[in-house]
Amino acid sequence: MNNSRENLQRTLNHQQPERMVVDFGASPVTGIHVLLVEKLRNHFGLEKKPVKVSEPFQMLGEVEEDLREAMGVDVIGVSPSSDMFGNPMKDWKEWMTPWQQVVLVPGTFTVRVDGNGDTLMYPQGDSTVAPSAKMPKAAYFFDAIIRQEPLDESRLDPEDNVEEFTLIGADDLDYWSRVIPEAARKGKGLLANFGGTGIGDIALVPGLNLKAPRGIRDVADWYMSTLIRPDYLHYVFEKQTDVALENLARIKGVAGDHVDVAYICGTDFGTQESSFCDLDTYESLYAPYYRKINNWIHENTGWKTFKHSCGAVEPFMEHFIDSGFDIINPVQINAAGMDPVLLKKKYGERLTFWGGGVDTQRVLPFGSPEEVKAHVLRECEIFAPGGGFVFNTVHNIQANVPLENVLAMLEAIRLFG
Repeated sequence: MNNSRENLQRTLNHQQPERMVVDFGASPVTGIHVLLVEKLRNHFGLEKKPVKVSEPFQMLGEVEEDLREAMGVDVIGVSPSSDMFGNPMKDWKEWMTPWQQVVLVPGTFTVRVDGNGDTLMYPQGDSTVAPSAKMPKAAYFFDAIIRQEPLDESRLDPEDNVEEFTLIGADDLDYWSRVIPEAARKGKGLLANFGGTGIGDIALVPGLNLKAPRGIRDVADWYMSTLIRPDYLHYVFEKQTDVALENLARIKGVAGDHVDVAYICGTDFGTQESSFCDLDTYESLYAPYYRKINNWIHENTGWKTFKHSCGAVEPFMEHFIDSGFDIINPVQINAAGMDPVLLKKKYGERLTFWGGGVDTQRVLPFGSPEEVKAHVLRECEIFAPGGGFVFNTVHNIQANVPLENVLAMLEAIRLFG
């Protein structure tokens, strides 16, 4: 029987795998909320212990080896040594969440509850500076706090927006040289999120990990800059790309052939009904830098490249392909123009669809278990034939999705796979 990694490689090469490949938890856009991870662990009778927060901004929980086996997961993810708030992922400690779940967080993880009952997060654990994110009292994840100073056009300097893009040093290389081979020994497919390649990723613009971010850090101002300050953004993207390519070259020396997929970018181009920019803007502003990164990877490694974009992005698919992306996620099948049959027919031989296995806006959270099961089987029947499909939901599974619906999804995967 082919193992998980062999099945993933066949899938990525658009060959029929022995069984459908499944991912839950390998990336920051294919994960499961910590609350539901705990419920799944309890359901499968696994060791009772606090769930480790693998990504605190969205409060995603680590899918450990025992849960991966119980859920039939084929892919492992590796991520940078620090989280999105700049906390080194070590020295784990317990934290009681606002919904009264005990979880594990990094040692420098520092929050406080304000007078409204909202939880404030401090970058790099430094409570002497302004918080960079807030979890509203009734919420289950954090939102960015915009800390941008008032913009003065005469003093805008694009160097201010590249302070977080730095060359990795000996400590980072040592980290990657340990975690990549360790993950590879599990016999699963390996998805690596090296960081630093997210050209224009709006989630990174506010600088959640910076104590005092400078430059354009307001999301609205950033989007307006694509039209009124393109030269500024070109400068940022060029500098970021240069650093990213140098870092990839350094990492390649320790990653070798262990990595199957490189997570490149989480920049969203789609809304529910339309897009954030036109195709000309994509081609002139974003595509040149994506091509540089993707071309370097394809010329120097065997890694496939992973592009995340929510929304109605069918018109962008040809451009994603031309930019060198091998994989598209989350495949938002309920957005305008994102018909699964159309997507598979037009792009199924050139793009791997990583996601699209179940609608997470309506069906998974609000359907009956029977509806979920039927829906999942239908999506798999469309996307899976001929390879080029890794099962995942349309983005992360949220906190209050009914457990019985998640179990119905897993049963459908088992029946199909």
